[in-house]
Order: sequence, then structure tokens, then C-alpha cells
Amino acid sequence: QVRLVESGGGLVQAGGSLRLSCAAAGSFSKYTMGWFRQAPGKEREFVAAISWTGTMTYYAESLKGRFTISSDNAKNTVSLQMSSMEPEDTAVYYCAALRLFGLTTPQAVDYWGQGTQVTVSS
Repeated sequence: QVRLVESGGGLVQAGGSLRLSCAAAGSFSKYTMGWFRQAPGKEREFVAAISWTGTMTYYAESLKGRFTISSDNAKNTVSLQMSSMEPEDTAVYYCAALRLFGLTTPQAVDYWGQGTQVTVSS
């Protein structure tokens, strides 16, 4: 069992930055950790993921260069640094434990956090 708890969401102006954190507990060492997001009326989409060793990452192509995922194994946390934010980044952001490295679909997720709201104002 894996428990994921997100924090750090909120309201930010366009062009600003925000950092999300995900605290993981349980048997998560075999999972790839990632972030997804879901905007109103849209499907949940992949954002970024990192191997639990923290040595490998991959991103949604459209978000490369603006978003950075990282992990702190000592603190059992995964973070998502978002910069140059746009109103289109407004969504609920979910921390996720993915079954295999390289996968990007919600069907590849075994565990989800409860989500944290991010709103970008124009």
C-alpha cells in the first residue's frame, strides 16, 4: 500500500512560479513517481515522472523547459517546480505512483494522491 499526500497548490499570476510537493508513505520504492493534472472538462493528463532513485526523468513534451520534477529520498518526497506559468496550467494536480518507468497514461498508475488545486490568473 502506498499513500501520497500533495501540498503546495494555490493561486499564482501568469508568468509566476509554484512548487508542489508529494509526501509518500508505504511500499513505494518499486514505483516510478509522477504528476498528472486534470483541468475542468478535460481528461487527466501526464505531466512528469521520475525514477525513485531520482536519476531518470521524463516529461510531457509540451511542458519541457517549464516544469521540473525532483525527488528527495531522505524525505520521501517528490516535487514539481513550475515556472513561467500560464492560465492553461490551471488544473488539479495529482501525485501518482506509476507501475513502470516510461509510462504516461492514467491506467499505468496504481496509487493517486488526493490532488491539489493550482489556479493561474491572467
